[in-house]
Amino acid sequence: MKLATTLYAFLLVGIMSLDAQIYKGAKNKISFYSYTPIEDISAVATEAIMILNSKTGDVISKVSIKQFKFPNALMQEHFNENYMETDLAGPKDMAGNVTYPNRYAEFKGKINEQVDYTKDGTHNITITGNLTMHGVVQVRSIPGTIIIKGETLIFDSKFSIMLVDHKIEVPSVVGAKIAEKIDVTIHSDLTPAKAK
Repeated sequence: MKLATTLYAFLLVGIMSLDAQIYKGAKNKISFYSYTPIEDISAVATEAIMILNSKTGDVISKVSIKQFKFPNALMQEHFNENYMETDLAGPKDMAGNVTYPNRYAEFKGKINEQVDYTKDGTHNITITGNLTMHGVVQVRSIPGTIIIKGETLIFDSKFSIMLVDHKIEVPSVVGAKIAEKIDVTIHSDLTPAKAK
């Protein structure tokens, strides 16, 4: 929970402007699924963070890779060690500390359509921005839906990620088990946040 609070505070500063309404959610669900002839692969993370600036349309979402829970522990271990290389050390930062670029997946983008957040309704949108995963940045346009109910925004999205786009290599021993395309589903309930 401390990690989620720290991430939320960091992301909020990056997206906030003085006269904007900020919506946030810290218990958002991100799941992925891959069909294979031998064994389907699925996982769910329920503490992803999402922040939306209603004035600018800026959106930030971030999730710790280790938050994804799998049907069994062995599958989770292989995912973190062999595919995402979660604990692989990266370059040192300016303070000389070792970084771990594979520990998080992050999306920073902007909603392309005009949305009236003062009225209840359903809006089909696309968000264009940078998806960073496995240390690789890819420009993506992600489709989604925003449902406005009073002060609550409900965001849903489904899209696919190609492993090769983020240089995620599948060990040859298990290559036949893993699909090259992963289907991702996001659900977020966002509520107004007040700047401190």
